[in-house]
Amino acid sequence: MNLWMKSTILTVILIWAGSAYSAPVKAQTAPWPQFRGPDANPIAENSRLPDRWSTTENVEWLAEIPGRGWSSPIVANGKVFVTTVTTDGKSKPPQTGTDYSNAYVAELMKQGLSEEEVEKRVTERDIELPSEVTLHYFVYCLDVNTGNELWNDEFYTGRPPHGRHRKNSFASETPVTDGNHVYVYIANLGLFAYDMDGKQVWTTKMDAHPIYFEFGTGSSPVLCEDCLIIVHDNQEHSFIAAYDTTNGKQIWQTDRIPPENAPEALPKSGWVTPFIWKNDVRTEIVTMSPGQAISYDTNGKELWRMTGLTVAPAASSFACKGLLYLDGGKTKPMFAIRPGAMGDISSAENGEPNEYVVWSRPRAGTYIPTPVAYQGGLYVVNDNGIVSRLDAETGDQSFKSRIKASGADFTTSPWAYNGKVFCLSEQGDTYVLEAGQEYKLLHVNSLGDLAMATPAIVDDRLLIRTEKHLYSMRRSKE
Repeated sequence: MNLWMKSTILTVILIWAGSAYSAPVKAQTAPWPQFRGPDANPIAENSRLPDRWSTTENVEWLAEIPGRGWSSPIVANGKVFVTTVTTDGKSKPPQTGTDYSNAYVAELMKQGLSEEEVEKRVTERDIELPSEVTLHYFVYCLDVNTGNELWNDEFYTGRPPHGRHRKNSFASETPVTDGNHVYVYIANLGLFAYDMDGKQVWTTKMDAHPIYFEFGTGSSPVLCEDCLIIVHDNQEHSFIAAYDTTNGKQIWQTDRIPPENAPEALPKSGWVTPFIWKNDVRTEIVTMSPGQAISYDTNGKELWRMTGLTVAPAASSFACKGLLYLDGGKTKPMFAIRPGAMGDISSAENGEPNEYVVWSRPRAGTYIPTPVAYQGGLYVVNDNGIVSRLDAETGDQSFKSRIKASGADFTTSPWAYNGKVFCLSEQGDTYVLEAGQEYKLLHVNSLGDLAMATPAIVDDRLLIRTEKHLYSMRRSKE
């Protein structure tokens, strides 16, 4: 641990102003155990949840988290868990938006530079290589009622196992918990299991595999019965695997093969969190990889696949009211799929959809944010700030609108409660929409800090992680 970290304690600022807030809740809080919540569809109904906040309004507590990490907070047994990475010396700062590297490439190409020189300059500006940094990986545990730090552990120190694009972080995978243990996963590094009091009970180290253009990683682990499921799509050896939660030993591993006749230049890396789909027919593990979606049974045997999807998968799948919503990626379709599919469910050569595809909406897929299903609608937010609503049963489009003319980029997935849909921009502004078939922007909540992590909803609290802080937003007593 570096000297600065040894002398630094996670700072918590309590914003209790007399009786402005209800007394801390000591009853057991509802769990938020994984990325995007217990059902991978971040919705709730609690009249006490806030719909307005700022750096001073409806802030129950505020915690400063050292370093940087885009992993989302998770909650169990009244405890909040987050991961972060600190850097010895300088770190290349993040930047909002998704096109600045491509724009830089175009600018350099216009200058007549060689491909080798263009790649060199883009790497120097936008890619942080393992040889450039020494890192400290941490997991923090906070009290959900007060924000006080309960414990932290530095689980790895040294050169990172891979690089990162400066939009990414070295701690982008969200942990997962079963209420007894917390499981931290860093692709190319390993799995780390803790009990709720911070004791590390086992570790499983993993081999490192190259990621496309050193963009970094982001696929989070999920729980399926007593197994941890991870997906690691990379340039060398892509696989999905299950690990025993009691000891970290691998139970099974299935190699992931690129689509048939895929061009050699097709990227093989992906950033999608798998989804455990418990439907009326069976339990499936739904995944995305470059160019295709693949679903497996709980033993890692392939059930079905769909091709023709994005080569840069980041948005996840999820289910609501019996249908699986499969995000095909930017410029690709959004699909609704019924349970029971087997084999290749891609569209036929004549465009005829497979019988298990209930509907598809052309060009409705997203790049990074995963949609949210709420009150009969599928709310889809693109990284460029275009939001649309699709009918969840038919795929018909209710509206499509740009949230803001400029200066609004989106990585965080939208969430919904109390008749409202919330869209948090990278700039730290949450655009609050009225749920319904017409586009209506109600107001904007600003925090003025970079935001990439999807929030957690815990009873009447909303936990928002920005680059520098973790906020507990809670409606003040009226």
